[in-house]
This record gives sequence, structure tokens and C-alpha cells, in this order.
Amino acid sequence: RLTHLLGNNSPADIQLEFPGEFPKFLRHSRPLTAYHNPCPKTGLVQTIRQEEGERYPARSCEYPEEVKLARSPQTVLKEVFGYDSFRGEQQAVIDTVIAGQDAFVLMPTGGGKSLCYQIPAIVRDGIGIVVSPLISLMKDQVDALCAAGVEAAYLNSSLSADRARAVAKELAAGEIELLYVAPERLMMPDFLETLKRMKIALFAIDEAHCVSQWGHDFRPEYVQLGEIRQHFPTVPLVALTATADEQTRKDVQARLGLNEAKVFIAGFDRPNIRYLVEAKTSKPFEQLKGFLAGMGDESSIVYCLSRKRVEDIAEKLKEDQFDAAPYHAGLSSEQRSRTQERFLRDDLKIVVATVAFGMGIDKPNVRAVAHYDMPKNLEGYYQETGRAGRDGLPSEALLLYGQGDVVFARKLISQMENAQQRQIESHKLEAMVGFAEAITCRRRVLLGYFGEELKKDCGNCDVCLKPRETYDGTEDAYRALMCVYQMGQKFGMMHAIDVLRGADTARVRQFRHEQLEMYGKGAEHSLDHWASVFRQLIHQGYLRQDIAQYSSLKLTPATKAVVKREEMVTLAKPVPKEPKKARERRGRGREEGFQDEPLFQALRALRKQIADAEEVPPFVIFSDATLVDMAKKKPATLSAMLLVSGVGNHKLQRYGNQFLTAIREFGAAE
Repeated sequence: RLTHLLGNNSPADIQLEFPGEFPKFLRHSRPLTAYHNPCPKTGLVQTIRQEEGERYPARSCEYPEEVKLARSPQTVLKEVFGYDSFRGEQQAVIDTVIAGQDAFVLMPTGGGKSLCYQIPAIVRDGIGIVVSPLISLMKDQVDALCAAGVEAAYLNSSLSADRARAVAKELAAGEIELLYVAPERLMMPDFLETLKRMKIALFAIDEAHCVSQWGHDFRPEYVQLGEIRQHFPTVPLVALTATADEQTRKDVQARLGLNEAKVFIAGFDRPNIRYLVEAKTSKPFEQLKGFLAGMGDESSIVYCLSRKRVEDIAEKLKEDQFDAAPYHAGLSSEQRSRTQERFLRDDLKIVVATVAFGMGIDKPNVRAVAHYDMPKNLEGYYQETGRAGRDGLPSEALLLYGQGDVVFARKLISQMENAQQRQIESHKLEAMVGFAEAITCRRRVLLGYFGEELKKDCGNCDVCLKPRETYDGTEDAYRALMCVYQMGQKFGMMHAIDVLRGADTARVRQFRHEQLEMYGKGAEHSLDHWASVFRQLIHQGYLRQDIAQYSSLKLTPATKAVVKREEMVTLAKPVPKEPKKARERRGRGREEGFQDEPLFQALRALRKQIADAEEVPPFVIFSDATLVDMAKKKPATLSAMLLVSGVGNHKLQRYGNQFLTAIREFGAAE
């Protein structure tokens, strides 16, 4: 319409004003007068001229570095993403990256990691390059950004040749604020040369633990990312992950050249997730069914270790009238894509999957994650359970645990050819077993593994909800700690137990540990008793395991008071297994006392209708958390709607009136 207007207008000079940048579609040879408008990134005046005969306008948006950005991170947070305030370390990370400094960010799933690079990319001059491991994750994040009014795109193998060329053209024209790419594409020589001709705002490496051999999801293609610093020495680099123990964190920083980067550790706690562990009975499928039945029609994921188990469980669930489908690498690409798309759009309630499913899922309203088989490590368990409740609403994670799982996992590890990798995986498996067998607060055990101390029991795990009987374990703790000390802190838990119980083994004789004072001092207790004691001492911070030294036990500063007999240690007794009672239906993602469930469901139905029409997942429109807040506040005007958490300017314009109408109609009907 605009080019038609200009082409038929007689005045030689036309004054044009736009709210943002000079529109890319406008290519007019008529001489235009210079005009001024605010740069959308800086808020500073931008001068654009088009002289006669020029096809592309010249741009000028130069400003001294000391000029304060007019479009602040806080403004972008509210106007684009619809949130009033930052959470935790978000603002500190964002300020660091905007200032041009590198950052290493460890933040739990659902903690808002993506904003830590999305907002700096919008505020800083240039394009933000985001390295993401999975195609589906790129698509979900780009869909959500576009819905919020951000110019975002991705380049990967899923694009047609025409679409890939279009994205490349938009990239060259400076029309993209955030570009998502796979690590392999980023490190292609031609692509690197293309980026070197452009202004780059930042590089963000998501799922950065994939860089490390100590990580649970090591990917060789990620190793090359260490070369980014050589190619772009002045561009800020931010690495982000939700799952990395201390050893993995150090390895990631070293491999990416981030040894001088500012480190932000926001913590691992996901207080909205209830951790539940049940010993497998003779009918574990019935246990799973009871758990899923209690979730109603909410979205759930069930993880199994083998493809055959996935197929069997999915089929049994369907036979029992559950809306379930399988997902694993053995299915065709079309089948996997169809299942994932249905799940994202809330057309499928339960996905039964191997670990191949989920890393690329950006679905915030998963209310339950169940592990039918025990994961091989706590990093994997934490990441998989972290797919529940990404929106911060109450969710649950169930682990069904049996000794058969441990035997199977140990067999797989024994078949590994790399001795160092066997050592790493064995250590991680033992930590996973320790969590499953814990008789103290599970959240404290889980966070302790990642080096984070929880000062008190969480009150939201099966152990806290049904506390174990305790006893004065000071003497047991003293003997265990003294044994570790007398062995020079160079041996693992099983050898320490052999020494305490007075075992006559070749290893005990080899190191002459039968001569230690603590040899045989714990012979009255069983191996299982001492294993429980050592695990609880680890969980309570009196001992730690050094993965780099064959999981040897090390004393901590907290040990001193116990061995000097200045502190009492309380330990928990194992509990006898009891038959499980029928599971009651739970609150399904809303906090206790939530009074607006009918309105919430009406808003959710409208969201689904809009999402289907736009062919996007419902959470791209609004998250469950936003709908809960909307149902509570019941806004009556557009300005009141802006006070709902998660409603930004762009979404207000697109969807505000429809949701206001739904709220009014619901109130009238009520």
C-alpha cells in the first residue's frame, strides 16, 4: 500500500515517520527528505536518507559508548516479555553481558536462563547468536519470541532450501535480533566468515554441559565451540546450563575459554517439584497407573530405559484408556515429530519415552514426570524431572526403584571400553543409588550432590511427608569418619566398610589396613547398615566423594566437631516396606486454596482455540502460570491486563481483547 501511494504521489519530497527501523520492503528511487526516528535498540535518534537513484537507504545510529541505553533491560522485560521484575541472578547476568563481559550461568530449569541472553541480544547493538543442541528446542523458542514481537529465526536441517536462503538474506540485511543455530553449523568456515562481516551482539551456548566429558550428556560436536573465542575475541560469550557438578563446571569453563568469566550459580532447587520414590513392587505398572490417574488430564512424561519397555508401557496405558503414545529413536522421524507436536499442543496427554525425548521440549505445563526405570545418574534424573513445572506451578516427579535397575546399569557400564569413562559413570551411578535409597530429605541429597547445601528439610518429598525414625548415630559417625581419616582419605566407601567390618580381603591385606585402629570396630553391623551410614554422612556434609580420585571419600570441615566428640549426629533408620494405598487425586498444578479453577479452564480452552488457529503450541500464547494469574486478577480493561504476569505489549495487542471478553462472559454466566 505504501509503495503504491508513493508511486502515485506528485510531491517530490515526502515526510515519512515509522515507530522502528526503516522498513526493509521500501525500495523507492524517488528522492526522500531526511527523517529522524528513535533506534528501536538504543532509543537514540536514527537518521535515514535516501538520495535519488539510491536503492537502499543509508543508516546512521552512532553513539558514544558512555551514552546510557534508553531501552533498558527492565523496559524490555516488561514490554516484550510481560514480567514486572527479574528473578534471582537474572539481572546481574544481563547487566554483565550487556557490559560486554563473559559469563558462566548455572540456573535451574524454569529459572529463566533464556532471558539472560535474549534481553542482552535485544538491547545490545547487533545480532545474538544462540547455540542450541536440538531442532525442536530452537523452533519452540523462536515461536515464543516471535509471538512476543521479537525478530528471531533459526538455521538448521529442518528448513527447506528456500526458507534457509530467506533466513540468510534476513541475517545479511540485519533484520534478525536472535538467530538459533546448531554447533556444527556455527563452526562451519563459511558461516564463521559470514558472521565476521556482521555486528555480533553476543554468543550464547545453551546446554553448555554438553561440552564436558564429565557431563552426563557429552557431545563431541560441542568441543569445537572452544574456538569461538579465537574468532571473536571481543564479543561477549555466555554459557548456560541447569545441570553441572563442580567438576563439570570447571571443565566447561576451561574448554570454552571462560576461566576469566563471571560465574553465576543461581542454585539447583526446584521447590515446586515434589520428589517421590517408591520401591518397585511385583506390579510396578499398577504403581505407575495410580500415579498417572492422580494427575487427571494434565500433561505427563514417563521415562523408560529401553525402546521395548517404552512400547510395552505405552500400549498398556492405551489399553487402560490413558491418552498415551511412545517416543524413541527407533520410530520414524515422522512418527516422532507427530507425537511431539501433539504433546506440545496439548492434543496428547502422556508421552512414554526414552531419554531421547525431552531435551528439546520447551513445554512449561508438564505436571508430572515418572521414571519407570532408574536413570543412570543424578544429572540425568535432575534434568528429566526438571521438565515438570517449568512455569513454577506445583508438579510431581515419581521414581520407581528396584535392584534390577542397578544390576542392569552396572552391566552397561562394565561394557564401556574407556576406563576413565567407566570410572566416571560408576561414580555417578552410586550417587543415583544413594538418592534412591536415601532415608533423609531427598531434596537435600539431590542438592548436596551438586554442591548446594539446604539448611533444613524441604517438606515436599516423600521422606519429609512421612518422616523416618531416627537414632543417635554419633558413635557410628565417629567410627566411619575415623576410618576414612586413618586410610588417608584415599579409598572409596565399599573399602571403608570392609575395614570397619573386619573383612579379610586381598585389598585390605595389600594396604595393611587390618592394622588400623578402626579395623573390625563395626563388625556388629551389616554391610547395608554401614552403606546407609556413609551415604547419610555424605548427604549431611560430613563427607564428600572425589570423582576425579576414583570416588575416594574426603573429610570436610564439618568433620572436626564429630571426631572431637563435640557434636551429636542424628541418623535415620531404614523403614520396612509397606503395601501402597490407593493414590488420591491431586491439585494438578494449582496451589492449595486456588478458587478460580472454572475460569482457569475457560481461559485454557480459549488459549487452545487460538493456538490451533495459529498452529502453535498453547504455551506460546500464554503459559499456565499467566492464565492462573489472569484468573485470580480478572482484569476488566487492557491496562489492567498488562498487570498480569507474562502479558507484554505485543501479546496484549494480539490477544488481550479476546481474553477480556472471555473473562466478562464467564462472570456474566456465573
